[in-house]
Amino acid sequence: MFGLADVNSFYASAQQVFRPDLKGKPVVILSNNDGCCIARSREAKKYVPMGTPWFQIKNGTYPEKLHVFSSNYELYASMSNRVMTCLEDLSPRVEQYSIDEMFLDLRGINGCMAFEDFGRQLREHVYACTRMTIGVGMAPTKTLAKSAQWASKEWPQFRGVLALTADNPARTEKLLSLQPVEEVWGVGRRIARKLGVMGITTALQLARSNPTFIRKNFSVVLERTVRELAGESCISLEEAPPTKQQIVCSRSFGEKVVTFEAMRQAVCQYAERAAEKLRGERQFCRHISVFIKSSPFAVNEPYYGNVASEKLLTATQDTRDIIAAAVAALERIWRDGHRYAKAGVMLNDFSSTGVAQLNLFDEQPPRPHSRELMQVLDNINHTGLGRVWFAGRGIAPEWQMKREMLSPAYTTRWKDIPVAKIM
Repeated sequence: MFGLADVNSFYASAQQVFRPDLKGKPVVILSNNDGCCIARSREAKKYVPMGTPWFQIKNGTYPEKLHVFSSNYELYASMSNRVMTCLEDLSPRVEQYSIDEMFLDLRGINGCMAFEDFGRQLREHVYACTRMTIGVGMAPTKTLAKSAQWASKEWPQFRGVLALTADNPARTEKLLSLQPVEEVWGVGRRIARKLGVMGITTALQLARSNPTFIRKNFSVVLERTVRELAGESCISLEEAPPTKQQIVCSRSFGEKVVTFEAMRQAVCQYAERAAEKLRGERQFCRHISVFIKSSPFAVNEPYYGNVASEKLLTATQDTRDIIAAAVAALERIWRDGHRYAKAGVMLNDFSSTGVAQLNLFDEQPPRPHSRELMQVLDNINHTGLGRVWFAGRGIAPEWQMKREMLSPAYTTRWKDIPVAKIM
């Protein structure tokens, strides 16, 4: 048996944990640069469609006040870690699927208690530790667990917990008959439209489809989905996440960038962050790419976008090497006269070690004590007591991402820790 635990309205719930006055109030979370709505509390969903631009929300009239926040990624990551730790307390074999979802191995649980009793115990434990509410779905396959979790939110009578077991096939069929095919894990809108043309509109109809026919007309991925819906487990629990094949660090600018110096600072910052992620993966890279582009939607402005790459002779995870390569690539594609809206750095061609055959005429041999220096740098930056960065990224650039309605980093910054007062 697999379980899937998912935090209800995660981004909005993370804000409400430290703002009890917002419980039961409509809360909206905005995307980067306060662009559009990317998350809503249950109360806000009836007023604000997903993706609504901020200027429409700001100027709109609503039956009750909307509480709008910029994305607070530091807070969300911290609260996610707390929730996942709580889930691991009760189910040691787990797979974190996303920032607010985790698959659980539930084998043997029914020898101690009913599956749904265990699901309610999970909910109570997570709420007691984090004040966040989760929904729990349980089933013999991952895809069915996803469907059960969806149903646990869709119908209040389940009280956030639903188990689909092999000894009750009627319950599974009933749920799948009520689940639209586009709500099935792994089936997007495009595939759902194509399935609809074939008369497959519910999860049950998909589960009863011929797997060979589905594979021939769609893909082996959708074939696995069909088999999983029919109760055949095809997707195992991945306790160790696979090594990344690419790292991308990019952002849209808060203000359009028009000078090379400002763009160089942005690329330096993205390269620095990408290198930090690379070391977190314990990988080395040889291929560094940089892209820049103006806005394709700007009126009366010519669009320009380009990408350039640098290939290193020796794989590295040293921030200095990655910044140097990124800036060299930027110099080849920079064009004056454009108002740039976005830039990014991509790392590819990974290896698990930095060992390579050196070239006799290599003008840039490996830097001495590189690993030790990068380790000291990361240790300082991860303590939360201070931050060290390379001068090339500047001090307070104007192009930084807009977050004008940012909430405090309640759990990761000393000065933002809430103060409790005894009256």
